[in-house]
Amino acid sequence: MTATQLSEDEYLTARLEDQIGWYDEKSVKAQRNFKRVRMVELTAAALVPFLAGIATTTTLPLIQWAIAVLGVVVVVTASMVGLFDWQENWISYRSTAEALKHEKWVYLSRVSPYDGDAPFPLLVERVEGLVSREHTKWQESHTQKKGTSNG
Repeated sequence: MTATQLSEDEYLTARLEDQIGWYDEKSVKAQRNFKRVRMVELTAAALVPFLAGIATTTTLPLIQWAIAVLGVVVVVTASMVGLFDWQENWISYRSTAEALKHEKWVYLSRVSPYDGDAPFPLLVERVEGLVSREHTKWQESHTQKKGTSNG
């Protein structure tokens, strides 16, 4: 074995488990960010018509300011959701984490496609393919966003 080769156990721990953990953590963070910002957005949006109804019966300038501020909050939070792609990343990262887990358990069970003569090289090929596809998808998404923001 050369210095750059990993044993099966090293690969399962240092690469596969590490990638599962990374995608799992990023998925949880993206989900949390998405849901928090959307809750703020929905709450602010729901308060606008309520306060507008109150504003017609009173002449409190504070209510008019609150409506204006809530309108700004709705626009900013909706823009943040689009800018940071939290929902898309949450779904994509969760999907990749689950696909990596699936590969690990199918491999450890030595069922098809890992029931042949060289299961470890096949595992490496399939896992690296999943990670590579996710990276390519992320890169394309961010390249498109950058291109449209320079527009």
